[in-house]
Amino acid sequence: MGILAWIILGLLAGALAKLILPGRDPGGCIGTTAIGIAGAALGGWLSAQLLDRPIDKQFFDLPTWGAAIVGSLVLLIAYRILFGNSRD
Repeated sequence: MGILAWIILGLLAGALAKLILPGRDPGGCIGTTAIGIAGAALGGWLSAQLLDRPIDKQFFDLPTWGAAIVGSLVLLIAYRILFGNSRD
């Protein structure tokens, strides 16, 4: 997959992570989008490094989507823990 496909996947994974974990985020929509893109990259990298499961070259691959969504969730939870009280 190219960089544009990873960005699109990150946007969609970030939106799905936001649906799974609703609530107010300190960064708003733009911050959640950035977290989704970074989470997709993190999930793909962790899947390749730690699980010895390289991400497939196809956009519509279930493990690719799973890694991207889990990576986005992990970053969203960490972001809320670190900066969660800034919008109260």
